[in-house]
Amino acid sequence: EESLRKGLVQLRSTMKAAIDSLASAIEIRDPYTAGHQERVTRLARAIAVEMGLGEERVEAIEIAGIVHDLGKLYVPAEILSKPTKLTDLEYAMIKMHAQAGYTVLSKIDFPWPIAQIVHQHHELINGSGYPQGLSGKDILIEARILCVADVVEAMSSHRPYRPAVGIQAALDEITQKRGILYDREVVDACLMLFRKKNFKFE
Repeated sequence: EESLRKGLVQLRSTMKAAIDSLASAIEIRDPYTAGHQERVTRLARAIAVEMGLGEERVEAIEIAGIVHDLGKLYVPAEILSKPTKLTDLEYAMIKMHAQAGYTVLSKIDFPWPIAQIVHQHHELINGSGYPQGLSGKDILIEARILCVADVVEAMSSHRPYRPAVGIQAALDEITQKRGILYDREVVDACLMLFRKKNFKFE
């Protein structure tokens, strides 16, 4: 029994190391978002804990957060680092990353629905997201959390094609679209972290 336990611990450790390697590959390809996945993961985890989700779900969110942009490996590097506004075609190519990430991750037999979470992290409550146009409770709670964390981090960080708009503007965005684009409970937990519990991106 002890040997089996140690084997499972080792397997989990190996899997996490492999996932970290995937994350490093994404950041080498897209240096402008270096640290983005890590910051999104930290915020998503904190939101999940604030909402009282169980340990297994929190762990699933951490794993999915680390690799949520894996599909960007399939987007041409010149688009990822383009210093001017993206064209509709270029934006459409970037939007393909959720599907591409799902395709890669669905081949791995995770003990959590990692591929589905990554597939759904750009879906929105009113059905206007992508790539499947899911709405409401059809979107996994883990993906709804990752979506809010991703929006808040992205808006508060610099991108090649636009300057950072700041954390306050990001929190205003999720407040105004709470229950429209973003899950109400997730937004409330996120606002609580920033406004009452002094959460900060390092």
